[in-house]
Amino acid sequence: MAGSSRSEQRIGLLNGFAAYGMWGLVPLFWPLLKPAGAGEILAHRMAWSLAFVAVALLVVRRWAWAGELLRQPGKLGLITVAAAVITVNWGVYIWAVNSGHVVEASLGYFINPLVTIAMGVLLLKERLRPVQWAAVATGFAAVLVLTIGYGQPPWISLCLAFSFATYGLVKKKVNLGGVESLAAETAIQFLPALGYLLWLGAQGDSTFTTEGAGHAALLAATGLVTAIPLVCFGAAAIRVPLSTLGLLQYLAPVFQFLLGVLYFGEAMPPERWAGFALVWLALTLLTWDALRTARRTARALREQLDRAGAGVPAGKEGVPRQPETAAPSGASDMRNTVAE
Repeated sequence: MAGSSRSEQRIGLLNGFAAYGMWGLVPLFWPLLKPAGAGEILAHRMAWSLAFVAVALLVVRRWAWAGELLRQPGKLGLITVAAAVITVNWGVYIWAVNSGHVVEASLGYFINPLVTIAMGVLLLKERLRPVQWAAVATGFAAVLVLTIGYGQPPWISLCLAFSFATYGLVKKKVNLGGVESLAAETAIQFLPALGYLLWLGAQGDSTFTTEGAGHAALLAATGLVTAIPLVCFGAAAIRVPLSTLGLLQYLAPVFQFLLGVLYFGEAMPPERWAGFALVWLALTLLTWDALRTARRTARALREQLDRAGAGVPAGKEGVPRQPETAAPSGASDMRNTVAE
């Protein structure tokens, strides 16, 4: 049993590395689709994602959720909001990468956990621990430093962070599996995407049929680029602890940042390094606090179980103190989310 459990954890870790590694390396893919513009690439991604996810669901025969979803207009409305928000996120990310803003795009996913926590406080009235407040304040200071460095707020980063945090919040309320949720969202996106592609073709601006078979195949592959990391993430999410996922999620923006600086050669003046350093400090505080809280909770639960096993009634001091509610590092919202 123990060997089987370790094997499952290894499989989960490998899938987690694969998912976040692919999401981190995706900036290498979008430039291959030029001369297609960001709008055309986005529309193809929405259309082809539905095709590939539908095939996956047919293979595993998981369709019962669709009928249940259609009978719940409130949940269907939330799925529509999620589809709209992730459309904005995907579109901004594709445009940012193909316009030479990979570093700024990576920043959006670095600060996403901080935005998620801020939303929890403002919208869900969650309470933060002191270290979490310090992390949020440090993140706010980082945005100020970067605003001075850029000469304007880092709009790309903020748009990506807030759109993805909103997406995570909506997905948390929907509580639908990752593949199923993506199928529902892309089903909503499909008709507008198809309409836009047909309009592009009628205007003579479509590149799908004019740039050769290889270009058309790459545009169709946007569905695979979306679906495969999600499948790997789903396999990881059921096998490894959330705390592990919370650490793995930083792989994607780290890879994106390194690509932006080392491969695409984007500038990193001192004030930008200072801003990123503050963001990394905030994430370090957040991760340390989350791991410390998880260890304390696990230790308190073990002590309670030991008392129960020894036949000693658990007094008031034997009941583990529940940590104040807050998203520790964005990991809890990552089970049902889809990255860039």
